[in-house]
Amino acid sequence: MAMPKEELIELIKKKIPDAEFDIEDLKGDDNHFHAIIKSKAFNGLSKVEQHKLVYQALGSHMGTTLHALMLTTLKK
Repeated sequence: MAMPKEELIELIKKKIPDAEFDIEDLKGDDNHFHAIIKSKAFNGLSKVEQHKLVYQALGSHMGTTLHALMLTTLKK
């Protein structure tokens, strides 16, 4: 299965409305992404907590419709 970049952005925006994105489809298959996400929601959180917040936004899509996501999270 695959997930278009736009759907990935939409899911994350629901959980992290102020998120700014730079997302690269690493293999051109809508299934392997590198996402750089910048948000005030990350302020005060460790990197692990920041990544958990993103994974919560993706819910059951991670590992199913979305195979691989490399994350870089940045604080605003």
